Amino acid sequence: MAETFRTQRQCCIVGGGPAGLMAGFLLARAGVSVTVLEKHADFLRDFRGDTIHPSTLQIMRELGLLGEFLHLPHQKVYELSAWIGERSYKLADFSGLPEPCNFIASMPQWTFLDFISDHAKALPNFRLMMRTEGQDLLRENGRIVGVSAAGPEGPIEIRADLVVAADGRGSRLRAAAALPLEDYGAPMDVLWFKLPREPSDPAESFGRITRGSMIVMIDRGDYWQCGGVIPKGGADALRAKGIEAFRDSVARAIPFLENRVGALDNWDAVKLLTVQVNRLTSWSQSGLLCIGDAAHAMSPVGGVGVNLAVQDAVATANLLGEKLREGRLADSDLVAVQRRREFPAKLTQRIQLAVQQRIVRRALDDEKPFEPPLVLRLLDAVPALRQLPARMIGLGVRPEHVAPIALAAASRASG
Repeated sequence: MAETFRTQRQCCIVGGGPAGLMAGFLLARAGVSVTVLEKHADFLRDFRGDTIHPSTLQIMRELGLLGEFLHLPHQKVYELSAWIGERSYKLADFSGLPEPCNFIASMPQWTFLDFISDHAKALPNFRLMMRTEGQDLLRENGRIVGVSAAGPEGPIEIRADLVVAADGRGSRLRAAAALPLEDYGAPMDVLWFKLPREPSDPAESFGRITRGSMIVMIDRGDYWQCGGVIPKGGADALRAKGIEAFRDSVARAIPFLENRVGALDNWDAVKLLTVQVNRLTSWSQSGLLCIGDAAHAMSPVGGVGVNLAVQDAVATANLLGEKLREGRLADSDLVAVQRRREFPAKLTQRIQLAVQQRIVRRALDDEKPFEPPLVLRLLDAVPALRQLPARMIGLGVRPEHVAPIALAAASRASG
């Protein structure tokens, strides 16, 4: 049996997604010794949140990284629209948000994560351990003091002043801490798939609603990333009908893709996202803090999950960085992170739940045609109103900014 490797850090973060990597990067910039554990060997996992919103672009700008970031391959989305029946409704216009971050950058999540991790790994006090899965919490005298993990070389114990659970909606650490979770439910799941894109296709990302069908399409340059919204738990019934029936349903919903649905040659090309909407009532215990999906799983409505996770990470670094670095972190500081970020998560989820019930559920009813509700008709008719969903989707509630003290600490460390 391999000998257990033991080490000590000021902060151990479990989960190398947007919340975990951004928190690790920002804490390391603030002078904290950080280890991030990621159970996979790389970030190449498809059909994840692939939209970087203006709030996250603004964070990159404040870090002095926006220009470099935007040199990475991406598509700029300035408007969101929805095809309902035979006409298009314009829903959100991001061009009126503060420049130069007045668009959504459509970019594979692995590109974003590679970018953040590359910059983080340049800091001497940051360590990223791939193929290393956080398994349980270490406790002493009623306090969480670290993490036990499994790595490619064997068992690992990392003792830390703070453990951050950023291991997603199925968080293993959240379960180990038995933190109370409230589930708000969702009427749908999503089937993600890719189809080739041609130059003559519409030059924007959009949604398509027909009777009993709702498909979201994200422009990824040479292909469409498509999300077929289906009734909750309906994936098995669809699979039982065969891939041919699924291809036919996509072609009926989006006729210009009819000559390309053959790319879906088997069900392996279609990935199921089981939609969850939930939130912890308490995000922390002594020595442990949950952020991102581990604290609040978001609906895919609005595509804001990645950006809420980044906002959590920024708040975590702003509120805890200096205290962690100086060894004076208190349990009340962890509660302050929840106090700062709970309201944005709660309000965003309330809006998502309303959209799920009033629009998504009705759109999936195949017994009668979907009639655009008044709010969609107003957004289409009054251009100024499109700024409201643009601000909500693009910037969110209470957007975070990198604290000047963190920027100053990073400057001193690099100097």
